Amino acid sequence: MTTASSHTPSSTAPSLLIPVSPAARVLLPLLRITLGLVYLWPFVDKMFGFGFATPPEGSVLAGGSPSTGYLSHTEGAFADVFRAMAGNPLVDVLFMLGLGAVGIALVTGVCLHLAAIGGTFVMGGIYLSSVPLANNPLIDEHIVFIVLGWLLATLGAGTIAGLGAWWQRLSLVRRHRWLA
Repeated sequence: MTTASSHTPSSTAPSLLIPVSPAARVLLPLLRITLGLVYLWPFVDKMFGFGFATPPEGSVLAGGSPSTGYLSHTEGAFADVFRAMAGNPLVDVLFMLGLGAVGIALVTGVCLHLAAIGGTFVMGGIYLSSVPLANNPLIDEHIVFIVLGWLLATLGAGTIAGLGAWWQRLSLVRRHRWLA
């Protein structure tokens, strides 16, 4: 097992950046996949309108805007900024792309660095739209999701029970480490 100080990218078998216990080898992929589903489920519900947060008639496939419902009702310090974005087609596309791509990346274990960046934008935007927070002056689950995404990316958690090891062996990814 490699350690953070001795880790060098390998063309053969990428591994975690730190040694982990057998329990962590179960918990890291479980955390990664669970966090991926936090992003992927709203994407699927907004796309198809399963009736949880999005009714069928409000789905993207029915012509609905995934940002209008939430952003048009924001309150707080940045409410005017976020209300102005409600229903904007570019915001809708970027929001859905962010949810879907981050979710797929986390579930599969590939592109975790890009997923951490995308997750920061998605969850950071939702966090800012909620400021000031109702139950805590600084931290809510969106900040926790951002930190977890970065933790999983920096540990290389996609290499356990995911496609990350295969992905990192691809010549394109070896040449462009930011794709890891």
